[in-house]
Amino acid sequence: MTAVLELAPVAALGAGRRRVSWPAALPWVLVAIALAGVLHWTHTPVRDVNAYTIYWVVGIVVPGTLTHRAMRGSRGNLPEDLGFGAAMGLLLELLAWALAAAVGAQSLLRWWPVLVIVPFLAVPALRRHWRIAEPRPLPVLWSALTATVVLLGIGWAAFTFRDLPLPPANTGYYQDLLYHLALVQEMTRSMPFEVPQLAGDTLRYHYLSDAHMAAASMITGVSPATVLLRLWIVPIAATSAVVVAALAREITGKWWAGPLAAGVAVAGLPLTLGAPIGPFVAGAIVLVSPSQTYAVPFVVLLVAIAVDVLRGRRLGWTWVVVPVLAVACAGAKSSALPPLLVGVLLAGVLLWWRAPAAPDPSGRQSALAALDPSGRPSAPVGRRRVPWPVLGLAAAIVAAMAVGFRIFAGGGAGTLALQPFSALTWMEPYQRILGVEDGVAPTGLLLPGVEHATAAGKLFITGLVVWWLLMQAPRLLGLALLPATSKRADPVSWLLGGSTLAGLGAAWAFWHPSASQLYFFAGVVPFGALLTVCLLADLVRSWRAPVLGLVAGVLWIYVAPATRRPVQMSFAGWARALAEPVLWSVLALVVLLALAAAVGYLRKRRIPWPALPVVALAALLGASIGTGVARTTDALAKPARTAGLASRLITADEMRAALWLDAHVPNDDLIATNVHCQPIRTTPDCDARGFWVAGLGGHRTLIESWGYTDEAVQANGGNGRKYNFQPAPDPQTYALNEAAFTSPTAAGLHRLRTDFQVRWLFADTRAGTVAPTLPTLATPVFTAGPVTIYAL
Repeated sequence: MTAVLELAPVAALGAGRRRVSWPAALPWVLVAIALAGVLHWTHTPVRDVNAYTIYWVVGIVVPGTLTHRAMRGSRGNLPEDLGFGAAMGLLLELLAWALAAAVGAQSLLRWWPVLVIVPFLAVPALRRHWRIAEPRPLPVLWSALTATVVLLGIGWAAFTFRDLPLPPANTGYYQDLLYHLALVQEMTRSMPFEVPQLAGDTLRYHYLSDAHMAAASMITGVSPATVLLRLWIVPIAATSAVVVAALAREITGKWWAGPLAAGVAVAGLPLTLGAPIGPFVAGAIVLVSPSQTYAVPFVVLLVAIAVDVLRGRRLGWTWVVVPVLAVACAGAKSSALPPLLVGVLLAGVLLWWRAPAAPDPSGRQSALAALDPSGRPSAPVGRRRVPWPVLGLAAAIVAAMAVGFRIFAGGGAGTLALQPFSALTWMEPYQRILGVEDGVAPTGLLLPGVEHATAAGKLFITGLVVWWLLMQAPRLLGLALLPATSKRADPVSWLLGGSTLAGLGAAWAFWHPSASQLYFFAGVVPFGALLTVCLLADLVRSWRAPVLGLVAGVLWIYVAPATRRPVQMSFAGWARALAEPVLWSVLALVVLLALAAAVGYLRKRRIPWPALPVVALAALLGASIGTGVARTTDALAKPARTAGLASRLITADEMRAALWLDAHVPNDDLIATNVHCQPIRTTPDCDARGFWVAGLGGHRTLIESWGYTDEAVQANGGNGRKYNFQPAPDPQTYALNEAAFTSPTAAGLHRLRTDFQVRWLFADTRAGTVAPTLPTLATPVFTAGPVTIYAL
């Protein structure tokens, strides 16, 4: 049923009078069936799946595709039009949501697609965008390979969904998911937004991914928890895969480059080659970071527009979209735009340098400028032409960053500090040997473990960094190859390379208490993959050598030996554990290249020496995809985690009580609770990241958990504690809140109601002592296990 729902409305956007190519459509039907099967397997209600499918197709893809075709024209084929159209539809939805939240008209939000679809039906000049005027269909193999990339993403989602049961259940969720769930609930309310776990505090966070899920929930009627834990991630990842594939084909002009770039950028992982640990920053799609994942389609669409600018295409009405799209990028993830700005500026400098000079208005020219290197007179030289469209694009990005910093960037962004190599803190070899005394806050320009390292320690650190770079080779090799290829004079290569280099540099140059600086690199993974694939495409004329290399790369992952023995906690022990499997893997790659050379020799009676570097480069890309396949199959083969994360365990009864609040209490009523920590018991200096009462309960709380507030993050390092172990920001209000449960009085409860507008108490005996006198002062209305809800 899901496949039918997806294909029927999309058929109206087909290519002129050409019939739908069913061989090309079949892989996407299989994708729809696989996704429906995974959702059924993980107990997602059928009604919710159908409602969300209709919403995605009719509410996102159709209006977005029509608008994108009107703005940028058709790509000549349906899959790429729908991919870019979905990204544009997400942007239009944000505009509709923002308007509805500003005026309190959320009930009308479900009708926003009508405002787009009706004009495209009624206006003759717009009606033509329902069809592709000049079809340029893609090969069936393009659809098969790109759909395979999406299937790999569905496989990883299946593993994640399996270990995230829908509430109510006895399980523990990763705290960031519950934090985002509370923000999704907050986005269903009207502006101005507040921190849902600390009512009254202004919310400053890149929350647009939560706004998207809130809009989806309000339009479909599906619960926010189901949208977050099941329905939203695969469509966003699939959109990311298609737009990356479309951009790669557009840049290179070769169809096979699209699926390959999508595979490395979306489904691929950094190499491990048998090492006992993996390098940090797995990829751009992060299932536990909705903000990072949601930003990818927007940023790739913005890069596609930047490519148009760099290649001299007129944008026309697309200029209207650019600043809005840039703000959406900033509001989706605050680390998305700075690397892209560097890439745009570098590409602009290249265009300026290569631009033909305008005549000197004075008629004079410098004597030096008038001579070529041989001393002979050269062509007249004047002032270089300024690439104004590129500067306009850069100005739009700078303005969006300023708006984003003012509206979206909270205390976490302000905590970012310059400290080179602080990323080492998140690598186990450094943690266990050199970084033991580094602390939770920076004390100087360098980490103490780096600054005071011996000569052997510095050599060890250098080896760790080199190992990390080698493992990220599928995303970074384009940077090393660019100077040696014909693309070094292409401003598009400078755009991709500059963005990748800036993201890489920021990840290694800055410090953040929760390693958020690493998102600078996660955000440019698609650009690094695009650059590497584009350079590969520039080196070959046929797809045969890259395919041979891809197959060799996938096989390489399965033949690379893994480290089996325990790692000794010493320089030599870790060096051996990381270096030995890499050396054996290099040997395995040499053997595979020898086999490839033998195949070439048998076919043409000569060894194809020029093709071997191409095969090796493609093997690295194939190894990235193969690592993703191996990780997914290994994860699915493991038994399900029945109780979730034990330290964050929430009982089904506690969830039922929170869900009762969501279903029976008016949306704007305020809740007071004694739940603050994880594990759930409230203790001095506990980890204040509970988040589930506001998340599952769907209401603002007077004080639930403050671990991610601006005040807590800015206090990181105080008393030697990390930000999530800092005390409550307002001690007096916190004391009044706690007294309502441990030693309630009529006067105290009256003050909660009159001064703070608290209407309900959520008392959980697992979190702390609840006074037996509380039922005499407030009215019990619901009880489930350890939780009793009281009305004031």
